[in-house]
Amino acid sequence: MKDAYIYDAIRTPRGKGRKDGALHEVTAVRLSAFTLNTLKQRNNLEGHAVEDVIWGNVTQVMEQGGCLAWAAVLASDLDESIPGLAINRFCASGLEAVNLAANQIKGGAGDGYIAGGVEMMGRVAMGSDGAAMAVDPQVAMGSYFVPQGISADIIATEYGFTREQVDAFAVESQSRAAAAWADNRFARSVIEVRDQNGLSILDRDEYMRPQTDMQSLGALKPAFKDMGEVMPGFDAVALMKYPHLEMINHIHHAGNSSGIVDGAAAILIGNKEFGERWGLTPRAKIRANAKIGTDPTINLTGPVPVTEKILRENGMQIGDIDLFEVNEAFASVVLRFLQAFDVDHGKVNVNGGAIAMGHPLGATGAMILGTLLDEMERTDKEIGLATLCVAAGMGSATILERV
Repeated sequence: MKDAYIYDAIRTPRGKGRKDGALHEVTAVRLSAFTLNTLKQRNNLEGHAVEDVIWGNVTQVMEQGGCLAWAAVLASDLDESIPGLAINRFCASGLEAVNLAANQIKGGAGDGYIAGGVEMMGRVAMGSDGAAMAVDPQVAMGSYFVPQGISADIIATEYGFTREQVDAFAVESQSRAAAAWADNRFARSVIEVRDQNGLSILDRDEYMRPQTDMQSLGALKPAFKDMGEVMPGFDAVALMKYPHLEMINHIHHAGNSSGIVDGAAAILIGNKEFGERWGLTPRAKIRANAKIGTDPTINLTGPVPVTEKILRENGMQIGDIDLFEVNEAFASVVLRFLQAFDVDHGKVNVNGGAIAMGHPLGATGAMILGTLLDEMERTDKEIGLATLCVAAGMGSATILERV
């Protein structure tokens, strides 16, 4: 078994996933190609430099369909001898792309890979690809399917989180993200997106709302209350699965949930020989990765069991981890992680998260891994863990060790 190292990690700024968003006129293939080109140029790669490009992408239809990874390679300056693989593990797709690449390297199937992902949520709407889980009656009924927002509210109800707690978490995410940008903590990884004429399109995360406070969030109505309660509502489905709950407490809304945005991220991964060949210095070793299936109704609790699994399989304890990135799909997801492991919030998402900056589905996993590595270097920490919940009930995690 060979070790797999991260040599570089980049991401675009996140643009608002709307028609007035700065990245709206950029297609997924063009943003992917731009990101691949930037990674190539930064590391002076030439020819068949890597074995494959593994690219996460969730809504694989229309302009994001047809193996987007290969289209992105062809649209980029990478050599056409490099193939592309598009993968989909919902919200963890970008992280799973990295994990798959790392495992290929560890097993000897190539010396170097580019892994990451993209999602242009303002151009290709989330859910527009359909899903058997939602539309096939047999699957939906057998799994007690409910939309993710209902699941987030189930977590809050099951584990006792209040509206005040989830709103306070959201305010803190905004505050941390604003402080991170003010302190230039993303400078190494965030690449300015430019058009074909070299003109700037976007150079910082666009979705952030640093003025957010408890009063402004308190004015927002719960986003999933009607779909839960109006007959035939999803609350009835959830309560068949969780009969010990008297009702579902609906407390999530746009302000304490992840933002709909556009963005891409790429990570350069290789073994020791790859780094020597290209004159690159490794930044961290991908020490371990894991995935798991979970209850498909509550569905967003995956970070807890997958973290338990990865720690158990590697003979580690939660106290061995110096820093955490837990994707902020909804506030209750991270609050449950903090509760389950009794982890100091000062070690988790220290630069804010998807509530403040947004969650470009296929790219987020690679984004938070890069953010984790940057913060490990900035604060001179040794071990970090990144994890995401996954739609319909899964979890994914990766442990980094600085070298």
